Formats: sequence, C-alpha cells, structure tokens
Amino acid sequence: MSDDFTFRGKTLDELQEMSRDEFADLLNSRGRRKLNRGLRESEKKLLEKIKEKDTVQTHLRSMIVLPEMVGTTIEIYNGQGFESVEIDEEMIGHYFGEFAKTRKEVSHSAPGLGATRSSKHVPLK
Repeated sequence: MSDDFTFRGKTLDELQEMSRDEFADLLNSRGRRKLNRGLRESEKKLLEKIKEKDTVQTHLRSMIVLPEMVGTTIEIYNGQGFESVEIDEEMIGHYFGEFAKTRKEVSHSAPGLGATRSSKHVPLK
C-alpha cells in the first residue's frame, strides 16, 4: 500500500475508520444512492465472508469496492468462470464488474471458405 494514495482527499486509514454513510458521501451519485438505500442480503453476506477469508468467490458484479476490502482477493464471475482480482486502494469506489471482462477481445483472421469474391480480396499494403 502506497503512502501517497488519497481518495477524494482522504487517506486509506481515514477511509477505513469512516462509517459507511460518511464514505457514501464521497462517492458519485450512483454509488451514494446504492449505499444510502442499504446493502442487499447477498452483499452483507459477502462482506462477512471477506472478513473471515482472504479469497472469496462471488457473482455480485454490481458491488462497490469498499475500503475494508483492500488487500483481499476476490474471484468475480464473468459469465464463464471466476477471474481472480487482488483488491488494492486504487479500486475503491469502482464496481466489481469493471475488473472482470465478460467479452473476449476480437481478433479477425483471413476470410473463410465460403467467402464471396469481394471479401476474399486482401490489399497488399
């Protein structure tokens, strides 16, 4: 953990000492609304598991990274499997889903067997 990290002017130690309501005031409007309405049962269970274990698997891609999660490893479901993500202080305030991509990167190759004449043309440059 770096000493020069700040989130909206607060250090990591200050963030970890804050209540959830005080932390919610530092988030953007979407995150503030989510925390002010209260966490769902599944999100509360996840926080309890994080306190007990170092590595936790979850399907909750809409969960916000809270300061108390820093230093843990969370395996986030991406639709096919779980991607292991080490939570660090730079991730605070972001959603789990941002760190586990659900789509593969597309890499196109040469045209296939049934391609038309125009699509088979490959420029020499």
